[in-house]
This record gives sequence, C-alpha cells and structure tokens, in this order.
Amino acid sequence: MDATRLIDPAFWTNPEPLAMGDAEMGVWARGVGELEGHVLFQTSGSSGTPKWIALSKNALQLSAAAVNRHLLVDETACWGLTLPLHHVGGFGVVARSYEAACRLAEFTGKWDAPRFREWCAVSSVTHVSLVPTQVFDLVQAGLKAPRLLRVVVVGGGRLEESTGRAARALGWPVLASYGMTETGSQIATQSPQLLDSSYQFAPLPLLDIWQVSNDEERRLLVAGPALFSGAVTEGAKGRTWLPRAGDWHATGDRVLVDGRQLTPLGRMDSVIKVLGELVDPEAIERELIGLSEDALKAGTFAVVALPDQRAGHRLIPVFERAVNAELIARTLESYARIAPGFRRLAETRIIDRIPRSELGKIKRADLASFLCA
Repeated sequence: MDATRLIDPAFWTNPEPLAMGDAEMGVWARGVGELEGHVLFQTSGSSGTPKWIALSKNALQLSAAAVNRHLLVDETACWGLTLPLHHVGGFGVVARSYEAACRLAEFTGKWDAPRFREWCAVSSVTHVSLVPTQVFDLVQAGLKAPRLLRVVVVGGGRLEESTGRAARALGWPVLASYGMTETGSQIATQSPQLLDSSYQFAPLPLLDIWQVSNDEERRLLVAGPALFSGAVTEGAKGRTWLPRAGDWHATGDRVLVDGRQLTPLGRMDSVIKVLGELVDPEAIERELIGLSEDALKAGTFAVVALPDQRAGHRLIPVFERAVNAELIARTLESYARIAPGFRRLAETRIIDRIPRSELGKIKRADLASFLCA
C-alpha cells in the first residue's frame, strides 16, 4: 500500500474496514458490522496463534496524538518511515504524520545503515521509529546522526543498554519504548528530556492516555481510549470475530508498575520451571550478553526451554553458525561458574540461522519446534 493514501483525510473518514497486507481478509471483514471504521493487523508476537487485531481509526488517531504530544512533535517536524506499513509500528508513523500535519518521508528499498543515514540527512527527518537491530547496525558502522534528527523511538524489542549508550555517543537520540498491536502503538516511552543523560532501558513513563496495573503474577493490565476493539481468529471452522471483553485488557507480558512508570520483564509464557524453580530464558540471554561484554548480538542466539521428564524443562543454548566459536565457549564458561543448578545450560546447539520476524524478533515457537523435530 502507498503510504500517501494513509495521509489523505478521505482514508480516515472511510468506514470500510481495511486489513493491512491482506485484501482477502479485508473483504471478509466487510461482512462484520462491528468492524466498520477499523484497521486490522496480523500478529502472533514471538509465540502463539496468529490472529488479526482490530483497531478503530479513532483509536489509531488517539494513539498517534498521544505519541506526538509525548515527543513534542508539531507541524515543523518530519516523521521518517522505515518500518513495514502492515505492522502497527509502521502504520503508526504515518498516522502521527497525519495527526500532526507534518511532513512524511519514506525510506524505500532494503535496509542499509549508511544509506539510511544519508536518507535521514537529505530528507531532514526529525523523528523516526527503529527496531533494535537497526540501531545496532548504525552503531557497528560507526555512523554519526544527522544534525536535524531529534528523536529515534526504539520499539519492537529491548535495546541493550551498551548499544543505546554507544548510539547516543554517536549523536543518535534513542529513546526506549514499549507497546503492542493491541494498543495501536506505544504504551510507555522515554521522554526527550532524558537525552542528556546516560541511556537506560527502563523504567518507561506512560503516555497520558493509558492506565495500567498488574496482577499477582505481574501480568500487565492496560486500559485506555486507544485499546483494540477485538480480534479475528482462524481455526478449523473458519474465522471468528471476538470483541474485547471489558475496559481492561490482560496482556501476555510481565511488568513492574511504579506509579506511572513501568519496567518490562518479558513474556508471561517465557517463564518456565526447572527443578521446581521459576526461570526466564530471556533473562539468561541478557546475562550472557553481559558476560560476553556485549560481544554477543541479540537475535543471533537464544536460550530455549524444552520439556524434560525429570527436571520439567532443560535449557538449550542455540547459536547461529556465524557466531565466533571462541566467544561462545568463553561466555558459556563464565556463565557456568556462576549459575545455580536449576539455571544451568544443556549442550549447545549450532544452527544456520535463528528464525526471526521481519522486525528482528526471535520466533521462539518456531525455534522450539525445530529443535524438537
């Protein structure tokens, strides 16, 4: 789809539902009266069953306006689009441009860090959304940020603090954010006022339209005017429209909530038991990155929990073949010296490539299935 269609006022007043990236789903949605005035996005996260999340155009505009307020965007700004439109992250960039009545510049072609840097400068981009992999590439290339760039919102995963600090040292104004398809974009994002301080991933201040809480398991509960209306699931009997029940949405994420700030802790379904103890494999991955002195790159390896009859689960470290063998051995040796028994890692597996989404997220369910095959 051409991004310019989404900044045409006629799009926002058109009641016909639109499924991003799937015309056939859009045709189906027209037969569901409750989907009038909605945009649908396909999502499955890092695990789980694929489904379509329905967001009203009003919700998408409210989300865009909240992000613009938080990031001090006005009509003099220029939002840069580098993410796919069929993901809510890319769509949200265009919605923010429309809401602020500011310029939109679109980066086309395959991702390339030097070409992106040049495009930013030539297009006078002031605000842009990137995923952690893209920021990592900019840092690895040693590229300095263009002079006019004010904000780089980093979403779609955790930007490690060493990479964030290196990015800021090169002038890239990176701000960590946290959001999901069900909320149309960001729930919590760092403030531009933090750009003068050392980069930290968390805590993240909430945008002004959101209310959050969490339960005894630290599951995030969220409420607000930009929340999704419902979801379309696909099963053996075909598609089913499921409206959202209630004002609050119980997410699949764990967080710490402190007033109007939250700290993401990972997926609820990523926490498993080993020998009766709770273990988060994603936390072990972050620990391995630290033990490697940030030489390991997120996304090039994973810790996978596979069922084990005796222990409940066993933890398998999986690395891409391109990762340096000496680095792997040295890091795992350091980890083995400090890890308690229930967090010990089993025999290492080497594969050609860790399965990842187009935004760089590890497809953990696919990886586990591959290892079990």
